Amino acid sequence: QVQLVESGGGLVQAGGSLNLSCEVSGRIFSINAMGWYRQAPGKQRELVAAITSGRNPNYADSVKGRFTISRDNAKNTVYLQMNSLKPEDTAVYYCNANIRKLTGYDYTYWGQGTQVTVSA
Repeated sequence: QVQLVESGGGLVQAGGSLNLSCEVSGRIFSINAMGWYRQAPGKQRELVAAITSGRNPNYADSVKGRFTISRDNAKNTVYLQMNSLKPEDTAVYYCNANIRKLTGYDYTYWGQGTQVTVSA
């Protein structure tokens, strides 16, 4: 069984920073790509940032230059450093990981979500 446990969300004023963490645990063979998604009320869930197993990152245009995704493969953990936060960044942020299990098949898992609220 696989679990993704997130932490680091909270309330911050515009211009502030938060760092999100997501640790993967359970019976896995390896972790492929990992990423962060977010969903604001009344909006679709959108990709914020993703990172390959080789630590190659990609970002949504709306967060480029402000957010940094990274991963520690030894700790099975992905991070999202969020700087210069804006009110429009307010959303529930979800960790995502594509995981290869011992069977050799790949599956996508989601974290429970963590609320990020940015006040003006």
